[in-house]
Amino acid sequence: MSKPARVLTFKCDKCTKPVKVFLQKVSACSHIQPYQGLCACGELKRHATGNPDAVASYLQSSDDNWSHHH
Repeated sequence: MSKPARVLTFKCDKCTKPVKVFLQKVSACSHIQPYQGLCACGELKRHATGNPDAVASYLQSSDDNWSHHH
């Protein structure tokens, strides 16, 4: 299995400028790879790949203390 990319670029939902998201702390869990970045306009951008339930939980969370539990 290949390693996830450390940096991805998306279009900001608010201002449509490019925003880079960075791979967050990686644990031993391979169920999710969470990404997060801040656009120049101040909009927080989140992205994740992996288990659909874990991804949905991450994208819906509103704090930086999100963690995946088994």
